[in-house]
Amino acid sequence: MDDIDVRILDALRTDGRASITAVAEAAHVSRANAYARVARMVSDGVITGFTAKVDPRLAGRTSSAYVTMRVEQSAWHDLRDRLRSIPEVEHFALTGGDFDVILLVRARDNEDLRRVVLEELTSIPSVRDTKTSLVFEDHDQR
Repeated sequence: MDDIDVRILDALRTDGRASITAVAEAAHVSRANAYARVARMVSDGVITGFTAKVDPRLAGRTSSAYVTMRVEQSAWHDLRDRLRSIPEVEHFALTGGDFDVILLVRARDNEDLRRVVLEELTSIPSVRDTKTSLVFEDHDQR
């Protein structure tokens, strides 16, 4: 990764649908160079996919929360698979510190959020406890 790669990634983060010509212009390189670098970063796994940014509220997910969990760490692989199967879990990470896992949950409303936390998450055998922090306002910086 060099400065040109970083500029290309920044251009793609700004607009994932940008043409390779626009990416090349933003990175100040030729179109062929930008194309080759993007292809290399995809092949190397630096770029793992292209996706749309979605406003959760406009998409019907009006209630969001960060949920922290203490879990039986020996069951992490099974837990990871289970969390991936819950559509309302937008992001999760294994962490160190006061809790083991943090999740970003986006639900239709507070009732749906309650269902996800109190029925879906707490029913997983390896989950020892959860703490939920409601999100009043969030800002995606990238």
